[in-house]
Amino acid sequence: MRHYIRILTVAALAAGATACDEKLSNIAGPTPNLEPTFSSIQANIFEAADSSGRPACVSCHTNVGRNPAGQLVLLHDAAYDQLVNRASVQQSNLNRVAPSNPDASYIVRKLEGTPGINGVRMPQNGPYLAQGQIDIIRRWIALGAPRN
Repeated sequence: MRHYIRILTVAALAAGATACDEKLSNIAGPTPNLEPTFSSIQANIFEAADSSGRPACVSCHTNVGRNPAGQLVLLHDAAYDQLVNRASVQQSNLNRVAPSNPDASYIVRKLEGTPGINGVRMPQNGPYLAQGQIDIIRRWIALGAPRN
């Protein structure tokens, strides 16, 4: 009887573990290759449009031929240093990305359209990021916003 209970317990734990381990590609919506790494967010969000019609962030956040929106440059070489532990121009009491704290990261507030942001939700005029895309960005920040 004990052996039977042990087998049932192991089977239940295995089933529960697989149910909670949802693939990121299932939640990333229009960017199925998105991972909670800076390089993935850079390539799939900042520098690329997606299948929902959302424009690449760098279409506005570039210093090539223009002043960047919010003084934020998201081109590959500048993006990390422009984001992590850098005060927001719009709300200087908040960092654009506060490592390990997505709720205190101004970029998350702008992407979610949180009340109290200056200006409008990003990307301006939409379409906005899917909740799964935002969740992956939040996860990267929660992991400490490593430069990976």
